[in-house]
Amino acid sequence: MTDSSRRALLASGSATVAALAGCTGAAFPGGDGETSAEERVDRTGEATVTVAVGADGGFSFAPAHVRIDAGTTVVWEWTGYGGGHNVYAVDGSFASDLVAGSGHTFERTFEAPGTREYVCTPHQTRGMRGTVAVGPAGDE
Repeated sequence: MTDSSRRALLASGSATVAALAGCTGAAFPGGDGETSAEERVDRTGEATVTVAVGADGGFSFAPAHVRIDAGTTVVWEWTGYGGGHNVYAVDGSFASDLVAGSGHTFERTFEAPGTREYVCTPHQTRGMRGTVAVGPAGDE
């Protein structure tokens, strides 16, 4: 391979990486395309909030981090992407079945203020985690 071929290959690869770097906010199955995976989405004032399970290529919750009012029901809905997923509270207070197909749902109504962390146990090492913050901002 000549030096000019190597430079062309490197330039092409750099352009691809740069283009992909801008894709983090792109729309994905089950996502809203407007928030990053770490941003908390305010869903206060809503009686029911839906979170996609298996979003962003199959290994994310979308939105991953939500703020809700006490008494709100969160419904996790499987997209069918990424294989088998579950929703497991880190403190053990709730857990869904491990399911691979689309359309399955699991729900929980949150009454007490505070932040609940949850993961998909098969994919937690891939960063598949989320939080539900109950109450106004600053009450965590």
